[in-house]
Amino acid sequence: MNDAASLSRATSISKASRQGSTASRSQSLIKKNIAPHDLRPSDVLIERFVAWKAIVKQLIAYFEGIADIENNTAKELTKLGAVIQVPFRSGNQFLGEGGLQDVYYGIRDKTRVIADQHANLGRTIDSSIVQHLQKLRVEIKAHIKNVQNDTGKLATGVAKERELSSKLVSELATNISIFKNTPLSVTSKSDPYVANVAVFRQLQKQVHEENALQKSIIIMQQNSAHFEEGIVRAIQSAWQTFDEWQSRMSSSVQDTWRTLGQHMASLAPDHEWISFSARSDHLLDPETPLRNPEAVNYPSKEDPSVIAVHTGYLERKKRFTRTYRESYYILTPAGFLHEYSSSDPTQSTSPLFSLFLPMCTLGPASAPTAKSHKFHIEGRRDGSGTTKTGSLRIGSGQHAWSFRARSHEDMMEWWNDVRMLCARYLVASEHMERSGPVAAAVRAAGYLSEEEGDDDEGSSVEEEQDEGEGEGEEEMYLEAREVGAGEDAETEPPSYSHPHRDSGIEVGHNGYAIDKKSGPERYTAGSPEPRAHDGSGLGRRPSQRQQEKAPEGRAPHAGTLDDGAGPAATEEGEAEPSQSHGGAASSPGQAPIESRFTEGL
Repeated sequence: MNDAASLSRATSISKASRQGSTASRSQSLIKKNIAPHDLRPSDVLIERFVAWKAIVKQLIAYFEGIADIENNTAKELTKLGAVIQVPFRSGNQFLGEGGLQDVYYGIRDKTRVIADQHANLGRTIDSSIVQHLQKLRVEIKAHIKNVQNDTGKLATGVAKERELSSKLVSELATNISIFKNTPLSVTSKSDPYVANVAVFRQLQKQVHEENALQKSIIIMQQNSAHFEEGIVRAIQSAWQTFDEWQSRMSSSVQDTWRTLGQHMASLAPDHEWISFSARSDHLLDPETPLRNPEAVNYPSKEDPSVIAVHTGYLERKKRFTRTYRESYYILTPAGFLHEYSSSDPTQSTSPLFSLFLPMCTLGPASAPTAKSHKFHIEGRRDGSGTTKTGSLRIGSGQHAWSFRARSHEDMMEWWNDVRMLCARYLVASEHMERSGPVAAAVRAAGYLSEEEGDDDEGSSVEEEQDEGEGEGEEEMYLEAREVGAGEDAETEPPSYSHPHRDSGIEVGHNGYAIDKKSGPERYTAGSPEPRAHDGSGLGRRPSQRQQEKAPEGRAPHAGTLDDGAGPAATEEGEAEPSQSHGGAASSPGQAPIESRFTEGL
């Protein structure tokens, strides 16, 4: 019960002194100059037990002196009083009044009174009390060595971790400075985000080492408190032995020593420790909570360059298998798109794949109606900006990467954030649906659009194919054929074969047959479809582009091409005579660059 009450008093007094140590505990972990007591708080305990060892040594010398005094005269006893040095030299370790120092004052004074009365007591003191105190002194030295061994290694480890943390924080500040001054020279290893992850992991390790040191010191403090109680009890036991032997002396001397013994016994074993813990500002409170690594503040922790711009999951196309693999991606303010195997930063510290966007070109995002929500990033010739080989090589020295999102909204969020960091970006033009017999013929021939072709590629998440895809293409083709069937036979695209020499068809210098229709029968805007005089079906109506390019008030040239080839119409509406028909028929001219077939598209 007394021990429990003493410990509760020690705890209450320690709480009262907590304000003095709050400032030191709230300081930053990283300090250039570290005070000795910060790294080795166990030195306080060592100093205390060194003082205890000196006190026990004094007591041993005292009893040895008693033995000599008992064999010598009162003069020797008077000199013996000088062995007890009061006040103590380590005055801050013990109480000035009401403690062990008062007892030592009584020992010195009363020794002078009874020095000449103890002739036979010296031998008893040498054989029992002095040897007991010598053993106690050896135990104190062993306890000091245990304190040094248990906490010394942990304190050295904490010092090393703090030095490494300071180095990593300095590297983080250097990387941030490089990013702000020369952002294009930042590498994936010097990315402030990667350096910040290394600092965070190091600080966690440092805090764990400090917590281990704190636990060790608290345990050592508790053991030291119990050990000090044993020291006091050992001194009391030695003194009790001495009291028994000297009780055989005369009653007057016995009364004097009894008073001194009562004074010694009245001292509580934990009285000096409680007062010491109340005065000291460097002892740790056993109820002090352990530090949380998440709450640690360090320089540049909230710097904008270490905060990710966008995080989430994306799929990247593999190079050889042409399938997509989903990974966790982080877009940093430095312009890097990092790929990680997991979203937990403690599991993967280094990125698996890094892409430097300021050296890349961002392709257009897929349409909202597309089945696959993806975009492409292409590396520039002056640098690919990546630490690994890309999934596709474009041209010479260029790379292209394809990324796919889970939804169109997610893809657009990624695309808009990447667009702000890329060197350039492309925007898709408005999609134009082509219809008609030519477009239907192209689709029937098996040519697919770019989006339709890309949708056939594999994925890590298998997509269900539409069962009616083939039927839809067949219906589109049939519908286009029906539209073409409603027109006249003369509107069908002419054959690409050149006319024979003896076919009787007059050929112009551009390689096409000359239309010999009269002026009134020429095709004008809004008039019925023109017909050839001879019903040969060589005439055709002008295209929509020819109608748009025709001057206001004049009919479009049905027989001319976009580049102006073919016979030109005169102001009276008649066709000018062409060049030598014989030469044109014998050697037809080269066909124009844009054929009549492409005009219909």
